[in-house]
Amino acid sequence: MNLKDFIRSIPDYPKKGILFRDITTLIKNEKAFAETINQMVERSKKFKVDKIAAIESRGFVFASAISYLLKKPFILLRKKNKLPADTHSVDFELEYGTATIEVHKDSIDKDDSVLIIDDLIATGGTAEAAAKLVEISGGNVAAFIFAINLFDLRGSDNLVNKGYLVENLMDFPGH
Repeated sequence: MNLKDFIRSIPDYPKKGILFRDITTLIKNEKAFAETINQMVERSKKFKVDKIAAIESRGFVFASAISYLLKKPFILLRKKNKLPADTHSVDFELEYGTATIEVHKDSIDKDDSVLIIDDLIATGGTAEAAAKLVEISGGNVAAFIFAINLFDLRGSDNLVNKGYLVENLMDFPGH
């Protein structure tokens, strides 16, 4: 099955000049979604993993299923002020401003090996912030797994250049 056939491309969304890669067409097809999860699970078996973390919100779709299948705890990396208990926070740059993601302070234990899952990597700013959250919590990033890599935006390459292991299921040009 070619998973790329299930990704819808939407021009000029969310703003003019952007070609948005939409995963809703992949996850609404039970066979394509199952194949995506199976491929992510197989790739995750390359790494020592204690916990699975996902970046809000589309990463949750994939990571919760992977966490269930691997029988590993699932950690939420959320936007600012969405978690009710004490958190660690990391601010990061977006093309159009700044953002913050957080994790509960009691989610990751010292030396936990954490696999980070998200639907897509573009420039890598959010993924790098997720790695920092894991690290300030005392854990180690086992690897990243993304369904889609927008290869010409070089986020995946940037993570690799910083010493992280990265797996991508599909490559698309970014716009």
